Amino acid sequence: MTAIPGRFGAVLTAMITPFTAEGALDVDGAAALARWLTDNGSDGLVVAGTTGEAPTLTDDEKRDLWRAVKEAVTVPIIAGSTSNDTAHSVELTKIATGCGVDAVLAQTPYYNRPSQTGLAAHFTAVAAATDLPVMLYDIPIRTGRKIDHETLVALDRDVANIVAVKDAAGDPAASAELVRDAPGIELYSGDDRMTLPLLAIGACGVVSVASHWTGLRQGEMFTAFAKGDVDDAREINARLLESWAFESTNDAPNPIPTKTMMRVLGQPAGPCRLPMGPEPPGLEARAREVLANLGG
Repeated sequence: MTAIPGRFGAVLTAMITPFTAEGALDVDGAAALARWLTDNGSDGLVVAGTTGEAPTLTDDEKRDLWRAVKEAVTVPIIAGSTSNDTAHSVELTKIATGCGVDAVLAQTPYYNRPSQTGLAAHFTAVAAATDLPVMLYDIPIRTGRKIDHETLVALDRDVANIVAVKDAAGDPAASAELVRDAPGIELYSGDDRMTLPLLAIGACGVVSVASHWTGLRQGEMFTAFAKGDVDDAREINARLLESWAFESTNDAPNPIPTKTMMRVLGQPAGPCRLPMGPEPPGLEARAREVLANLGG
């Protein structure tokens, strides 16, 4: 496992996708937001992931988004280029590669719940469609299927450009085993609440939602931990707990709160597309309270 930070940096933001008030893709807003995020602590950006409402984006919208963000900033851009259809994922990955992005994020196929053999074949096909580095995304709560340890170890051994995993499985003990057994795969936290625990077992970064407004402070936490100042890292994490709780709730699931927060901060956001639904009453006031308590 590479020491902090990983090849893509330490704090990667899973960027929202700005829309106009009418729900159209706001390409200029996406470019402006990308620049603002990199000025405020983001070492890299994941574009058209779940937080970016990828299931509601057309292939053409994804292409336009990847191109616009890549042209706007110089940090690594990781394209969310997969779905639960392997053939479609291969084509999207080829499109993303042509847009000049720096890596692709390959999530576990959702809903159809393939076998581990099917998962391995899916990820291998995606990786074969590009010469870019591939980050796997393991989030069983959303997809209904965990990538087994043995599958990850085999992919590390057999597929050279699978180089990282965004770990949102919520099992630090299993993550520690992966760090031990798959030395070619960098571990990125995929859940803000788990970042500090995962740092303790060898994670090199985070793909974060709350880094939209906490990027600089998360960078401070990584720096403190890397220096061996665990007490300081714990204190920073404690101040961020309210932000972790705000980023997604049953009434306002991700990315609704982040879009509200970005509007409070004067950044492009727009509404979420259905089926996410409108923001609930009081969310903007709560966002302002979270910011005030954070001190920014």
